[in-house]
Amino acid sequence: MATADTLVQTAELEIRGLHASVEGKEILKGIDLTVRQGETHALMGPNGSGKSTLANVLMGRPGYQVTSGEVVFKGEAILGLTPDQRAQRGLFLAMQYPVEVPGVSVVNFLRTAYKAIKGEEISALAFRKHMKEKMDLLGVEDDMVRRYVNQGFSGGEKKKNEILQLAVLAPQIAILDETDSGLDIDSLKAVATGVEKLIGPSLGVLVITHYQRILNYVHPDFVHVMMGGRIVKEGGPELARELEEKGYEGIRQEVGLSEEEAGRDDAGSGPARGES
Repeated sequence: MATADTLVQTAELEIRGLHASVEGKEILKGIDLTVRQGETHALMGPNGSGKSTLANVLMGRPGYQVTSGEVVFKGEAILGLTPDQRAQRGLFLAMQYPVEVPGVSVVNFLRTAYKAIKGEEISALAFRKHMKEKMDLLGVEDDMVRRYVNQGFSGGEKKKNEILQLAVLAPQIAILDETDSGLDIDSLKAVATGVEKLIGPSLGVLVITHYQRILNYVHPDFVHVMMGGRIVKEGGPELARELEEKGYEGIRQEVGLSEEEAGRDDAGSGPARGES
């Protein structure tokens, strides 16, 4: 007889043989990666290795052409779904460059997003209580949620707002694309500590980063190294420390890639600035 525990299935994001191009140039060259609820993965690599391209393809951002392979989330092939449909199923992307939304307050933006993703009505009072719990957990001040989304925000505030969205929307799998980029050490610590507080059995996280420093606060179970549009090495937390010592050049030589093969495949060529 099935118990309540056996009826609860762990959400799983499976990337199988994924190839993708931008404007006819192949960027992803066969990615295989699985992230499950309750797991924390770090995807590391030099600039131009295809990390942000992978994040954008997973969330369905326009401008990327998947040429082969598949992405399966909770048993469903999702490459044919729109970004909002992927979000409704429990997938979340914290963007490397959060956009400004003039005239829309953070609180109104979050309530609208919550209703759209959860498919349910929620009163302003009930939503405020839910949001306030997450704000207190992350140390977000009332003033920030009254302001227009990201307008006039510092880099740290923009990234903290992304993590507040993650907390409020409560997805099953979250992709954090270079959340640490452009942050000073205090902002990095505040944002990364917020992420660490949200990690648990109900949330799987893929942290995409160039530097090891965020992993001082967000502790991965698995580390993957990406170069030239491929994952070239995988391991546990010790791999991040190895990267810190050897650098990407040392890993490149170890896995036998030429500089051209490991080079800046998608730097500057993607639909968005700052592709990595």
